[in-house]
Amino acid sequence: MGKVIAIANQKGGVGKTTTAINLAASLAVLEKKVLIIDADPQANTTSGLNFSPESDQKRTLYEVMMGAAGIEGGIGIYDALIQTEIAGLHMVPSHINLVGAEIELLENENRESALKAALAPVKDDYDFIIIDCSPSLGLITVNCLTAADSVIIPVQPEFFALEGLGKLLQTIRLVQNGVNPDLTIEGFVVTMFDGRTKVHNQVLAELREHFKEMVFNSIIQRNIRLSEAPSHGKPIILYDVICNGTTNYLNLAKEVLERNGLTVEIAEEAE
Repeated sequence: MGKVIAIANQKGGVGKTTTAINLAASLAVLEKKVLIIDADPQANTTSGLNFSPESDQKRTLYEVMMGAAGIEGGIGIYDALIQTEIAGLHMVPSHINLVGAEIELLENENRESALKAALAPVKDDYDFIIIDCSPSLGLITVNCLTAADSVIIPVQPEFFALEGLGKLLQTIRLVQNGVNPDLTIEGFVVTMFDGRTKVHNQVLAELREHFKEMVFNSIIQRNIRLSEAPSHGKPIILYDVICNGTTNYLNLAKEVLERNGLTVEIAEEAE
């Protein structure tokens, strides 16, 4: 049965979608079967994997969640699966319509567990299911955390980013105490890191002091190629295979595999 990992942080601009896309792509390149779920109405993961959110507005996560909640017009998850450019990596796209799910699910008895129910038929088909959560703590994000086995939290190495972690951790605890007691934190991953910057090194040190082994050893360095790749609709490994961004995310994927009981040799960082 596949492991469901939510990529979550209510603060925008921390590399959440970049991490979701490139972790999923790297796991697929490492010969794992991976499904990525775009659970953000902004649909950046969808466009970042070279699919237009406007091309098929009736086969998105919105319709899948409506189907799982028994709401008219919904579909099954198999009807929404898209093959990406990477073999072994499928996607369920998003659309701005997903905003409406917050309202339509509000009075539904399955409002927190619609996504979990939607994923149930495909969990055995994949090694990993990666969910890109929206930068909010609303009902859709609660659905993501209810469906997930664990959470990866991208953290930008700035002090304001650290202050924002409290609300997310509180939401995770509420989900653990309520609808998903088995939810765990897979780890914190530091993104957009510049080792030449004093504050970045200070924040990294504070994270590791406070959260210890929960902070991934793999660090995502600030890299212009990572910023360029989404505009070309490609994960970094297809856009520039030799850049630091590719090495960083392959190392993160290997570390995720290692934390899940698979011994993998972590490659050296690219110079």
